[in-house]
Amino acid sequence: MNAHPTAPDAPVLEISGLTIQFGGLRAVSGFAERLEGNELVGLIGPNGAGKTTVFNLVSGFYQPSGGTIRINGVDTKGLKPHKVTALGVARTFQNIRLWNEMTVLDNIRVARHGRLGYGFLHAVARSRTYRAREAEIEREAMELLAVFQLDRHAHDLPKNLSYGTQRKLEIARALAGKPKLLLLDEPAAGLNSADIQELIRLVRWIHASFDVTIWMIEHHMDVMMELCQRIKVIDFGETIADGTPDEIRNHPAVISAYLGDDQI
Repeated sequence: MNAHPTAPDAPVLEISGLTIQFGGLRAVSGFAERLEGNELVGLIGPNGAGKTTVFNLVSGFYQPSGGTIRINGVDTKGLKPHKVTALGVARTFQNIRLWNEMTVLDNIRVARHGRLGYGFLHAVARSRTYRAREAEIEREAMELLAVFQLDRHAHDLPKNLSYGTQRKLEIARALAGKPKLLLLDEPAAGLNSADIQELIRLVRWIHASFDVTIWMIEHHMDVMMELCQRIKVIDFGETIADGTPDEIRNHPAVISAYLGDDQI
């Protein structure tokens, strides 16, 4: 039984007054956000603005000093990352985190562990239920790899793939758990211009094809301006702007935060 039943009419994510302090430093202050189903929203700001800290709070890696986070109507206060994941959250990281000693296929299979459908005793006894579910998980994993055009790499090790292909695999692995909220933390980091264009097409396709809300951090402004329906900007842990890409592009506070007051 799910210990944290979700509310069907609640927003996918609702944040209010989110604050966290590390010693005397307030890294995030009074942050608020609301994401509905199938939105594609950006979070930007200069280096050190607190963007990844917000993602770490939402995904349970940090606990806030104040404020609330609700995922599908459930308050996540005190929940460990795996419990937050069970609520329907998946994420990627600035630095790719794949299991490099496992095959591409096994990276996807392991990501399905929260939906196994059998217990410990079935696994130990290798029961009929265990064998049937494992076969189903492998079939589903191969289908997902095929959708991402990664099936030909199923038995390769991720560390032997190109950097752009590793990024694609990380996103595919995040989607393997069928999340409702996908957090993309600088997915274009380290990619060349051709791979960035491929990433833009990939994110746009995911948004159109999967029932998932996408919230992304990215330093490549062209990526954000092209993809996002709405963008929030933070600086020194505080929100300074929130609007459409055109509104953000011309916002004086945003120009000041990135370029300095003399550029306004």
